[in-house]
Amino acid sequence: MAKINKRHIQILKHGVIYFAAFLTLFLIGYRNFTISEKEYIESLSAKSIINTEVVAPDVLYIKTLDLIKKNYFDKTLNGQSISEWKNRYRAKIKTEDDAHIALNTMLASLDDPYSRFLSKNEFRVQTENIDSKAKGIGINIASYSGKIYIANVLKGTPADFAGLKRGDLILKIDDFNIKGKSLFQAIQHLKGPVGTSIEITVLRGEKELTKKIKREEININNVEYKKLDKNIGYIRLSSFISKDTPKHLISALDELKDTEGLILDIRGNKGGLFQNAIFSANLFLTNGFIVHVLDNKGNLNSYSADKDACVYFEPLVILADNESASAAEILLGALKDNKRAKIVGTKTFGKGLVQKVYPLPNETGINLTVGRYITPLGKSINKKGIKPDFEVYLTKEDLEQGIDSQLIFASNLLQNGI
Repeated sequence: MAKINKRHIQILKHGVIYFAAFLTLFLIGYRNFTISEKEYIESLSAKSIINTEVVAPDVLYIKTLDLIKKNYFDKTLNGQSISEWKNRYRAKIKTEDDAHIALNTMLASLDDPYSRFLSKNEFRVQTENIDSKAKGIGINIASYSGKIYIANVLKGTPADFAGLKRGDLILKIDDFNIKGKSLFQAIQHLKGPVGTSIEITVLRGEKELTKKIKREEININNVEYKKLDKNIGYIRLSSFISKDTPKHLISALDELKDTEGLILDIRGNKGGLFQNAIFSANLFLTNGFIVHVLDNKGNLNSYSADKDACVYFEPLVILADNESASAAEILLGALKDNKRAKIVGTKTFGKGLVQKVYPLPNETGINLTVGRYITPLGKSINKKGIKPDFEVYLTKEDLEQGIDSQLIFASNLLQNGI
């Protein structure tokens, strides 16, 4: 039977209001971390802080280049010199757009799809996600091969009530044709004032559907749970981006503490905050490494489980797919390498790079790669992914008939004692 650490629950119920409080909570569970490790993990925090300093566009450009040189994971900058980039646009940057274009051009030269400059609007959107609030209809979207799909529909939101589903291909938002547009452009059209409506047209299979949906303020809860037959618990963990994720996960485990086995579903979970993944993995581990991180100085920072932070001890099966990425793969790698869980589904995405969020002047920001994940057994998963113990695919027929063959397989594993 699972034993829930009540101290953790009380802290999480009352302390996760500001990000600083969350960090304090996180460090409480890791008393075996050295001071340097605590500082390192805190340095990776995606703090939802806006930098209101106002500088000229050319100053923003130079400040950002200096930050990149100091902190980027690849010290060679993909074989380039930072002075070369400073000289390239010398006396040419006059406007904010000039600075943004120049910075994104420079970042593109790193051949790193995860490092990107964020305009004022983009940084605000990202901060809202971390703060667990957004104005919209309640969907997560993803871009694949130039097409924009619904990656997840949040339960109890306008999109959920309207019948939108994961996997729907978005064609239009109002009169805005999504074909060939960026993910950010789609997000901007989905968001809007609370109480206003949008028409969204999607393609589901061969059927085109149009839904009129009213926007609301969405309180993001990335954790859903329920009890299945045979006293098996089920938790759907759709993202690690919200600072409230630990609180919601602890609450779910408390409700499922008497189950005899648990299915943790991280399909479609594209990651989020580094410390959320560490915290979540430790809820199921009494010992062993959770992850190693190689920084830009060549140092290997290792994070170990604290036995006092573990709250669930029964058999565990994890559902994963090719959209499970980044922080989700930290959790998966920790539980797989420590032989704590069996994995069902398909190979994961393979994003093994660590990004840090830096607020920049003019209310802008940058997501910058500062390290690389390595699993407890020393495997680099970047561009490789993590293979499941049991490869089970969802067929087109499964999707059309609403059958979740991966969930059924996982449930049977637990019923048969794995």
